[in-house]
Amino acid sequence: MSTLPGPVVSVDWLLEHLDAVTVLDASPAGQRDEARTIAGAAWFDIDGPLSADDPLPHTMPSASQFEREVRRLGVDEGATIVVYDALGIWASPRAWWMFQAMGHDAVAVLDGGLPAWDAAGLPTSPAVDPTAGTFVARPREGFFVDQSDVLAALAAREAVVDARSRGRFDGVEPEPRPGLRSGHMPGATNVPYTDLLVDGHLRPADELAGIFRDDHAIFSCGSGMTACILALGATVAGRRGLRVYDGSWSEWGRPDGPPVVTV
Repeated sequence: MSTLPGPVVSVDWLLEHLDAVTVLDASPAGQRDEARTIAGAAWFDIDGPLSADDPLPHTMPSASQFEREVRRLGVDEGATIVVYDALGIWASPRAWWMFQAMGHDAVAVLDGGLPAWDAAGLPTSPAVDPTAGTFVARPREGFFVDQSDVLAALAAREAVVDARSRGRFDGVEPEPRPGLRSGHMPGATNVPYTDLLVDGHLRPADELAGIFRDDHAIFSCGSGMTACILALGATVAGRRGLRVYDGSWSEWGRPDGPPVVTV
């Protein structure tokens, strides 16, 4: 076990503490290479068993399901966890947010992910079958919110921030998921998640503080994934009381959903 320096750790920090942490690969389906993992990391499969059985994509599972599946990954109660993904920073913040929602704070995202590890010339190894862990889920209220919470926040003029591209937010680009309307929630603002990243790394805290100025913001995106990148950036910026709309545009953008604004 090791003490994390914050919600994001560098490749150098992970290398130095590799024997004292549990490493998980949160790469999206199709991006994980079982022959090339950091320290034999088990797969935190957000699109599979670590997702609820729900028509909406990769939504938060129940506490019992999360606990069961995380134990299968070899995660122990009290473990210090570092999550990474093969795209740099994309899916790993979602895993980071999920662990916190389940009461586990000793978790961080690897800045730059597997590409940064590779760029440093560090070795990878095949995935291994872990011994069952002892992780205990202690769910917390407020990390994930539903559509009614978002409607209430918008009515109260609280910050609701959308991580999708500007074209999708403005309604001038089509949604990648069929059947969804284009545009954004009335009163929402837009911070594309790509604005937080430089070459796959998170921007420095002072730059993020210039982007995120509100506590208690709600973050949304296409399906609740990249909203967690905004939650990570806002946390690094010192913002508190943050929430993620789990259904995101996959729910709001349905033909029978709440009002939508286009430019």
